[in-house]
Amino acid sequence: MGSDPSIEVVILSGGRDFGRFPVAARLPAALWPVAGRPALERLVCSLAEQGVTKASICSDGDGRLLAKSIHVDDRIELEFIDEQLPAGTAGSLRNAARGGSSEVVLVLPAAMVSLPKVDFLLKAHLAGGSSLTVMLNPFNKQGGRLREASGICLCNRSVLGHIPEEGYFDIKEGLIPKIVAAGESVHAAELPQHAGNFRDRHGYLLAIDRYLEENRRPDKHFKRLEANGPGNSWIGANAQIHPDTTISGPVLIGDNTSISQGVVILGPAVIGSNVGLGKDSVIINSVIWDGSKIGDSCEVRRSLVDYEVVVGDRTVVDDESIEFKQAGLLRRTVKTMRAAAGTVTGRLQGAVEPKAAGFKAKTPDSVRTPSGPAVWLGVAIVLAALLWSYGPTLTDIWLIWQRSDEYSSGLLVPFLAAYVLWSRRKALAKCPLRPSILWGVLAFLAAQWFRFFGLFYMYGSAERLSLALAVAAIVLLLLGWRLFRRVFTIWLFLFLMLPWPTRVQGMITQPLQSWATKSAVFCLETAGYDVVREGNIIHIGQSSVAVAEACNGLRMVTAFFVISGLVVLLVKRAWWEKLLILASSLPIALVCNTIRLTITAVAFTFLEGQHWQGIFHDFGGYAMMPLALAAIVGELWLLAKLTVPPTQQQKVIITRQSGPLQ
Repeated sequence: MGSDPSIEVVILSGGRDFGRFPVAARLPAALWPVAGRPALERLVCSLAEQGVTKASICSDGDGRLLAKSIHVDDRIELEFIDEQLPAGTAGSLRNAARGGSSEVVLVLPAAMVSLPKVDFLLKAHLAGGSSLTVMLNPFNKQGGRLREASGICLCNRSVLGHIPEEGYFDIKEGLIPKIVAAGESVHAAELPQHAGNFRDRHGYLLAIDRYLEENRRPDKHFKRLEANGPGNSWIGANAQIHPDTTISGPVLIGDNTSISQGVVILGPAVIGSNVGLGKDSVIINSVIWDGSKIGDSCEVRRSLVDYEVVVGDRTVVDDESIEFKQAGLLRRTVKTMRAAAGTVTGRLQGAVEPKAAGFKAKTPDSVRTPSGPAVWLGVAIVLAALLWSYGPTLTDIWLIWQRSDEYSSGLLVPFLAAYVLWSRRKALAKCPLRPSILWGVLAFLAAQWFRFFGLFYMYGSAERLSLALAVAAIVLLLLGWRLFRRVFTIWLFLFLMLPWPTRVQGMITQPLQSWATKSAVFCLETAGYDVVREGNIIHIGQSSVAVAEACNGLRMVTAFFVISGLVVLLVKRAWWEKLLILASSLPIALVCNTIRLTITAVAFTFLEGQHWQGIFHDFGGYAMMPLALAAIVGELWLLAKLTVPPTQQQKVIITRQSGPLQ
C-alpha cells in the first residue's frame, strides 16, 4: 500500500483546549502518552508498519514541539505544518494536501489510540463511491451509545476545490454542506473497532480503557504480572511492587515505579514510569503520568495525574485532573528564583543603605525614607508573592519560549535586563529611595485589571502584559519615582520578552511571508537564475523551496529587536541615535531574512537529500545573527563619523620677552 501513490495521509493535531482542561493547555493531546509513548508517535509508527512512506502533520503552532517529542524511524517522512491562525479541519487539509497528486486524501486525528487498517479505510471509501467518506466508531452495545464520529475521513482530491483559499473552514460545518450543495455525495462507513480518538480527559480515559481491555502487550520489554486479581496486567523493567498489594487488571505499570504496602489498584489503570505510590493508597480507573508521587492513604478515582505531580497524604481526587503546576520541578524553580531574589536584594541593600542613611539625615521626618532589615524583608516578601501569584503566567511564557521559534529570543531578555541593572549599580546606589505608595497602588490595581480582563475573556496576552505592569507597580511602591525613572528604559526592554497578541501576529504574518517570497525571487532573478514563483513556493531549476510561515522573518524581527535594545541600553549616544538604531532593526531583519532565503534557494539546487537540506535550512537563521550585529556596529560607526565634529586646529602664538641679549 505504501507504494500506491493514490492516497495521501494528513494528520490533524488541532489546538489546545484552553480554559477547560489545564493539562490540554500545556500539552497537546497528540502528545498524551499511551502505554509510555505519545499517541502521535504510536500513530505514525503504525502508519509506517502499514507501508505509508509520507505524512503531513498539521497543528496550531505546535509543530516544533511535536517534532521534538516523537521518535520514529526512517520508514516514513514527516512534514510538520504550523497554522499560525486557526484554519479549521478543512483549512488544514487544504494547506497540507496543496500541491499533491494523490487521488484520495486520508485525514486522521493525531490523538488516537488504535489506527484501523489503511487498506480497509481505502476500500470502504472506494466502495461507497462518494466524494467524501466519514468513518464512524462501532455501536457501543454495553454503554448504549450510538455510532459517533472517529475523526477519520477520506476524500477525493476534487473536494479540495470546495475549500476557500484562505481563512477558517471546517469539514463538518463547512466542507460537507458545500459538497452536498454541489450535487456530490457524502456517505458514512463503520469501523470494525473503536479508533480510540480523544480530545479531553474523559475521552482519553475511555480510550486507555479500551486499549488495555484489548489485552495486547504494550511493548516488548513489558512482562505479564501475575496479580492477585482478575484481568490482564503488565509490568515494566525495575518496577518494585510490595507483596501486600492488590492489583485487579487490566493494569499497566511503567519502568522504575515503586508501589508501597497496602496499595490497591483497580483497572483499567495506567501507572507511568518513575511513579511512587504511598502506603494504603487506592487507584481506580485512573492514569498517572511519569514522575508523579502519590502520598500515603490517597484515593485517586477516574482521574488524570499530570507529569511530575506531588499529591499530598490523605488526598482524595475524584473525576478531575491534577495539573503540573503542583509539580516538584516547578516548586524547586520558584524556590530558586526566590533565593536569587533574596541574594540580589541583600547586595542592593549593602550598596544603597549608606546612601539612603545620608539622605535620611538631611530630609524632614515627614519624608524620610524608611530603612532597616524589616523594610528589605518586606521587599523580599512582596517579590516572592509576585512570583507565586504569576506562577502560571510565567510558566505559560516559558512554554511559548520553548516551542516557538518566533519568541525563543525572549528567554534572554530577563538575563540581559539583569546584566544592564548590574552594570548601572553604582549610579542606582546614588539614587535616593522614596516609596510612592499612592501611585504604586494605582499602578498595581491597573495591572490586576488587565489580568482580570485577560482571565475573563481568555486573552493570554493581557495576562502577560499585566506581569510587566505589576513589575513597574512594585518598583514605584517600594523604591519610588526617582529610581523608576532611572530604570524606565530597562523596564521597557522587558516587554520584548512577551509574545505578541495572536491577532497582531496574524495581521503581519501573511504580509511578511509574501514580502519574503517576493524579495527572494527578486534577488535570485537579479543574480541570473531562472525562477518561477507559485504563491509562496519558489521553483528554481529542478528544485522547489516552500517559504513557510515560519520563514516569514518574524523570528529575526523579534531577535534583532532584542539585540538592538541591548545595544541601545549599553552604548552612550544621543537619544535620537538610539531611536534610529531601534528603528533600523526592522529593515535589517527583513534584509537578513531575504539573504537567508536566497542563499537557501541556491543551496537547494545542489544539495541532495532531506537531511542536508534540513540542516542548511535550520542553521541558516543562526548564521544571520553575526551579519545583523555587524550591521548594527557599522551603523554606530557611521553615526559617529557623521555626528562628531572634526577637531579644529587653533593657532598657537609663542612670545618671548624682549630684552638685552646675554
